[in-house]
Amino acid sequence: MRNYLFGTGIIGAVTSGMTLLRSLRDETFTWRTALAWLSWGISLALAIGAIVDVRRARHGEPLPYDTPLSEKEQRKLARSGAAARR
Repeated sequence: MRNYLFGTGIIGAVTSGMTLLRSLRDETFTWRTALAWLSWGISLALAIGAIVDVRRARHGEPLPYDTPLSEKEQRKLARSGAAARR
């Protein structure tokens, strides 16, 4: 659980979210602020998606093809499957 909560992606998303919350007090809400919030939401979603992919890889579950871990994990699963057949 610690590996997931204290990952650099999540820490970065939380700190940028805190900065955005502080900026709401001092400034008016403009289109730039809306883009910053949209960017924060996308980065948070990507960080959570990376955590989910790492968890699936550790548990040996199949990964989607669009994940960066997919190619490595497919090779590892193929090697372990070949070793089990011998």
